[in-house]
Amino acid sequence: MDEHEIDAVRALLQSHPRPTSLAERRQRLDLVAADDPIAPDIQFKHQMVGTIEAEWSLAPGSDSTKTLLFFHGGGYCSGSIKSHRRMVAETGRAARVRTLALGYRLAPENPFPAALDDALAAFAFLITQGVPAASIAIGGDSAGGGLTLATMIRLRDAGRPLPGCAWLVSPWVDLEMTGASMDEKAAVDPLIHRDYLEELAGAYLGETSAREPLVSPLHAELAGLPPILIQVGSAETLLDDAARIARRLGAAEVATNLEIWPHMIHAWPLWAARLASGREAIASAGAFINRHLAT
Repeated sequence: MDEHEIDAVRALLQSHPRPTSLAERRQRLDLVAADDPIAPDIQFKHQMVGTIEAEWSLAPGSDSTKTLLFFHGGGYCSGSIKSHRRMVAETGRAARVRTLALGYRLAPENPFPAALDDALAAFAFLITQGVPAASIAIGGDSAGGGLTLATMIRLRDAGRPLPGCAWLVSPWVDLEMTGASMDEKAAVDPLIHRDYLEELAGAYLGETSAREPLVSPLHAELAGLPPILIQVGSAETLLDDAARIARRLGAAEVATNLEIWPHMIHAWPLWAARLASGREAIASAGAFINRHLAT
């Protein structure tokens, strides 16, 4: 069943071939990731965090005193609140918390550290709204996963309170692309390939080295971070990013759960409406978040 369902998602992606212009790429991700309807019982509310757009979601029965702060994927150059709306809202439902999805500034118009500055501002915004750090989970997929780690590293180094836990889906943590799966999985990953990632990395990095720990957390000191759940598909070029960061987190004594989902592609929970494994991954993430956030 999993293989049959994921083939249908592959067909959806192939029906919208990747264009060459940045504007068209941004539009394509919104189209292919937001193709399924949003549950009508979710409440959404627009929010400005300084000059950056964000969006609250709240499912019935959720605890509004706990929050998942989410950073979307898209290689730091695309992705949006819209593209990830269903995934974020359904994870909030599973975790029984409200969510705040951040539309951080994108490259190449806004290279590093703009996205990180926006992520830190959003976390600070939640604190000013009376949400204790221990009642906040932060998470993201792909580039948003790397941004999640960078945000926690900056908070730790500044001596500021850390979130209760973190959730990484298909995290991009090595902008040098040195993992073996980058080539080993190229034939089965319909979304992410070396040439494409090199283009995205160049746009985000600007003059920054790809080995800078805040853009490639694989090279960061990771001790002292809160519990982390990492989810990755077996059919991803970023499989080694997830496996290597899990190993480094474990070696740094960070409580880390690594889930490798057979047959799944990059950021597959985006298509949870079509994928049983997407719904199960969201349920697992929800249980993890609920378990680790303070009352």
